[in-house]
Amino acid sequence: MRSATAIWSGPHAVDQTLAAMEEMERYCTAHPRSPAAIRHPRLSIRGRTFVALMGPAIEEGIAGFGDTVPAALRAFDAQYSRALTPLADRD
Repeated sequence: MRSATAIWSGPHAVDQTLAAMEEMERYCTAHPRSPAAIRHPRLSIRGRTFVALMGPAIEEGIAGFGDTVPAALRAFDAQYSRALTPLADRD
């Protein structure tokens, strides 16, 4: 699994990064066929929001946002699947 990219400040940054990586690993183990488990997006945090990103930047890639790591990964999975759905088949 790729390492997480964290944007944290303060003395507990390493602990928070490791905890987020462990949460991502648990999610991927529980959902082995999910886009997040297969594509391994980068994980970061902006303020209080977790970001799962595949691509060079949010504007150019596929991203999921959430208050928790699993929420961000679920959002990433939904956006990834939506990106693969032809426009004619979308709601």
